[in-house]
Amino acid sequence: MEKVVWKPGTFIYPIPAVLVSCGTMEKSNIITVAWTGVINTNPAMVYISVRPERYSYEIIKEQKEFVINLTCEKLAYVTDWCGVKSGSKVDKFKEMKLGKQKAKYVKCPMIEESPVSIECKVKEIKKLGSHHMFLAEVLAIHASSEYINEKGAFDISKCNLIAYANGGYYTLGKKIGKFGFSVEKKKKKKIRK
Repeated sequence: MEKVVWKPGTFIYPIPAVLVSCGTMEKSNIITVAWTGVINTNPAMVYISVRPERYSYEIIKEQKEFVINLTCEKLAYVTDWCGVKSGSKVDKFKEMKLGKQKAKYVKCPMIEESPVSIECKVKEIKKLGSHHMFLAEVLAIHASSEYINEKGAFDISKCNLIAYANGGYYTLGKKIGKFGFSVEKKKKKKIRK
């Protein structure tokens, strides 16, 4: 397969499009972030990268905490809107009619409509260039009960999470395998007599 060479850039797609809430229950903001991900398992750690000129940057830097709220198809419009409007000019919770839920460990509100909210405590800030990376420990995960299956596990297929890729939002597709399926031993079918 022939490949075309492009200049260096960010092209690891798709990536999650998330709504990051920050501030307090009384004075809060939401910023849409696509530069986010997992960085460690034990302790559980994640990151978000934010431009220093963004309104939420100073709030997160001072408070040293935030909530990552996963987004889904029904929140696609909200996700985009919160990414193009500044919290210095509008109350995003109010304008988008989003509910605030009290978190267990941080002062930031969780977004009620989000299928999953992840409470995060900033451990380090790395200045990288256009963005500064907030490395954070996960303090708690809140998953909507409607997406929990009969075995008590989060069923990602039920909530239609969205991802961001090259300027567009996309829903996640169908499950095509699971971790370890490539080396899994096949079960023998029992023959009934």
